[in-house]
Amino acid sequence: MTEPLFTPAKAGAIEADNRIVMAPLTRNRADDDTGEVGDMHVDYYRQRAGAGIIITEATQISPEGKGYIQTPGIHTPGQAAAWRRVTDAVHEAGGKIVLQLWHVGRISHTSLQPNGQQPVAPSATNAGVKTFTANGFEATSDPRALELVEIPRLIADFANAAKLAKDAGFDGVEVHGANGYLLDQFLKTGSNYRTDGYGGPVENRAKLLLEVLEAVTRIWGGDRVGLRLSPFSPANGSSDDNPQETFEYVIKELNRFGLAYLHMIEGATGGSRDLEEGQSIDKLRALFDGPYMANNGYDRAMSLEAVKNGHADFIAIGRPFIANPDLVERYRQDLPIAEGDQKTYYGGGREGYTDYPAYSKEAAE
Repeated sequence: MTEPLFTPAKAGAIEADNRIVMAPLTRNRADDDTGEVGDMHVDYYRQRAGAGIIITEATQISPEGKGYIQTPGIHTPGQAAAWRRVTDAVHEAGGKIVLQLWHVGRISHTSLQPNGQQPVAPSATNAGVKTFTANGFEATSDPRALELVEIPRLIADFANAAKLAKDAGFDGVEVHGANGYLLDQFLKTGSNYRTDGYGGPVENRAKLLLEVLEAVTRIWGGDRVGLRLSPFSPANGSSDDNPQETFEYVIKELNRFGLAYLHMIEGATGGSRDLEEGQSIDKLRALFDGPYMANNGYDRAMSLEAVKNGHADFIAIGRPFIANPDLVERYRQDLPIAEGDQKTYYGGGREGYTDYPAYSKEAAE
């Protein structure tokens, strides 16, 4: 009998051959001047087309949305054309691929911003973390608060990026609302001190996210738009006075969009899955009407169980895909999992990027 994890499933209108998703993985290998992906990205993503769905590395929607060196963009026709080569390669290999739309907000540095300007955020408070620049890891720069009149322009940037992603041949897009980046900064009380219509009660703090989803789903249809959230993660200095209450409100509001899926980080991003008293992923998951994608520390056994018992429809797996381009096949056959070289995770060339082999019995012996 085939385990449910390896059976086909639909994320909205996106038909996946299996329920293992390659999670977004920032690898810092795009052209830093143009924000375009290149030949090695084509090979990297093609090698991993066995995933039910690939979610690309986070991709900035505007020059202002950039927070790390050598991350790709989706705000120029040249960037869309470069991504088109990736989507064509993945489709030729039988895979599905969606683009993650990203604005980092205050997780940036003036050296990465147009004309050395300050990063933007809901409020003028520094995240107190580091980001990756030409000089290595540096403290984030002090941001400025977005003016109310700038919000429509910001939403238009998301819409433009969504259109370009369509031009680039993606199967859908994922809005990045997690990990302490801009949309998460608006959602959470620890980073949003606004006193206008985008701050204060949760209805106001959630407004930007919902307006962005409105704009993006108008272009794609809800059934080709996913959303990533991290309700309880402290990533990038994010915090909230009552995250359970905040995200119960947000998730109930999502149902009107008919989204392809909700992708949630269960616990701390890349860390503990333990939650504090009163916090419940199961309660949040139960509020969402569509397919649920679980993420955070899932190995083969956890993935099999979560899909079998109905906890999740899809499992998003990140780092194991770095050193195991054939991860789905390894899970299917219960083969050994290779370890990645952390020294080549961020930046560089093909080493540690496209040179990890598929499993072979001879090599393993």
